[in-house]
Amino acid sequence: MSSDRFLLAGVMGWPVMHSRSPMLHGYWLREYGLKGAYLPLAVQPEGLPAALRSLKPLGFAGCNLTIPHKQHAMSLVDEVDEVGRRIGAISCVVVRPDGSLAGSNNDCYGFIEHLRQSAPDWRADAGPAVVLGAGGGSRAICYALAQAGVPEVRLLNRTLERASALATEFGSPLRALPWEQRADAMEGAMLVVNTTSLGMVGQASLDLSLERLPLQAIAYDIVYTPLMTPFLSAARARGNRIIDGLGMLLHQAVPAWRAWFGIETRVTPQLRALLEASL
Repeated sequence: MSSDRFLLAGVMGWPVMHSRSPMLHGYWLREYGLKGAYLPLAVQPEGLPAALRSLKPLGFAGCNLTIPHKQHAMSLVDEVDEVGRRIGAISCVVVRPDGSLAGSNNDCYGFIEHLRQSAPDWRADAGPAVVLGAGGGSRAICYALAQAGVPEVRLLNRTLERASALATEFGSPLRALPWEQRADAMEGAMLVVNTTSLGMVGQASLDLSLERLPLQAIAYDIVYTPLMTPFLSAARARGNRIIDGLGMLLHQAVPAWRAWFGIETRVTPQLRALLEASL
């Protein structure tokens, strides 16, 4: 790589200052001895079209997208890859040499990579998965589980209509169930994933009985503030393996660096410890 190349990327969101992405990408810039910056870009929804078109003239290789831009940006970039189209949201934008913008979704990669790293013995075909929530995070996770070969994904959302719409759009193996049946849905499940904001700092806890969840099942929460949500605490207390949401954030950044800079990065214990200390 040319030593005079300045690597530039960022994350667009509103709000965005709470994001741990600048810390994560800043670590890799230092670790690999590279000149560059990864910036938090506070972009209001109405400013998103102009902000995305500014990436090329400002010298950005691309950017990540966070709430509330992941779905709106799909219609603003020049091309969306198949994964992004299927999920219905993009989390990463790449500025191509001709200035055109390509969109992709790395959240599903981040989720499944972290799951496989944390539980190397996890098998997709071992049994059903339960996914709580039907928002953007849920879409990426349902797609990842279906691609991995999970035989049944039981989808529960506080409004059944939203879960039903997603199950209809994705088809098999998704099945929408009413929120009131969430305790019963645990029966025989091998993986439970919380994709709602319940349990996040400032939010109500996830009201969920784990009585029927098999002890060999894994509990996964995509929330990482706090790292140990009430849902994960309850699962751990009864003997289930737990996976927190920080690893998903770390792993989704790997394909972004590959696409922006052509550099293979690694998620190390040191990187995780740095971000953990900031929570």
